[in-house]
Amino acid sequence: MRPSFLPRLINDQYSDPGLFIPFLFERRALLFDLGDLGLLSPRDLLKVSHVFVTHTHMDHFVGFDTLLRVFLGREREIHIYGPPNFFGQVEGKLAGYTWNLVDEYEKNFELVVSEVGPEEVVTKTYVCQERFQPRGVGEKKPFAGILLEEPAFHVEAALLDHRIPCLGLSLVEHFYVNIDKEALKDLELPVGPWLTRFKKALYERQDPLSPFTVTWEQGGRVIRAKEFVLSDLAGKIAKISPGQKVTYVTDIIGSRENCRKVVELARDSDHLFIEAAFLDSDRETARKKYHLTAREAGALAREAGAKQLTPFHFSPRYSGLYQHIEREAMEAYRAARD
Repeated sequence: MRPSFLPRLINDQYSDPGLFIPFLFERRALLFDLGDLGLLSPRDLLKVSHVFVTHTHMDHFVGFDTLLRVFLGREREIHIYGPPNFFGQVEGKLAGYTWNLVDEYEKNFELVVSEVGPEEVVTKTYVCQERFQPRGVGEKKPFAGILLEEPAFHVEAALLDHRIPCLGLSLVEHFYVNIDKEALKDLELPVGPWLTRFKKALYERQDPLSPFTVTWEQGGRVIRAKEFVLSDLAGKIAKISPGQKVTYVTDIIGSRENCRKVVELARDSDHLFIEAAFLDSDRETARKKYHLTAREAGALAREAGAKQLTPFHFSPRYSGLYQHIEREAMEAYRAARD
């Protein structure tokens, strides 16, 4: 199965946490956390449509300014999610700048900010040309674990304990559509933008008997078209397989309640990115600082049935000891799997 997205840590395991998730067949990406974004190019950042901030400690939120600067003056809308009290943190950032010139911008930029509570999500919009003053008191929706729902995927979240509320996150692809390139050749069909429309029709579960138009394009213009029945075309060129699941967990104490929530959130993940801040020999320090040990991280990945584990967010006290942390996490991960 060729994946639809390829998640990668933005920085190394000792630096600011953050996961960049670009979609392979779209000019689009998601971000989990907003730490130092210096290793992402403006081109990378301009793909971002939705950002999910686990909590607003500096190493998880300092990149907000970088993201804001890249999008200013562009006709774009960015959705940002965060834990309780998130509006105050975002508004504090925005209040740090003078916006007297933004009404001169020809293009408008909007921040759609959602604050995630135990039972509801409240959303406010901040418009650049209105000097980022919030519109209204916010729209409220019940929260039952899903923050974003789209035809192809959804993003789940759980509120975890880091002495403050902290979001754990999972990106869940509903199913994967793989295009058979040999079948395209046999049918003498081109590779082109129509394939995105085709996948969208399948993800949105359009009527299988509805017509679908394959187009040949040149210079952005349609030069030829051919009609198919959607289900017939899908049967000839598409292979449907289960989608992938990526989970991201950072900055939590290894309490019984946190562990229960993490295992539930990360259940059967294809890839689990989870913090391993301390070695187990320093577990008392880990508890005092509300972080996981490498052994706890590996055990949680094992219990959740994650297929792949990437530990990260190592304490700088272990500089040069990367292999020790990873070994401890992987030993716990594999212990009961064998």
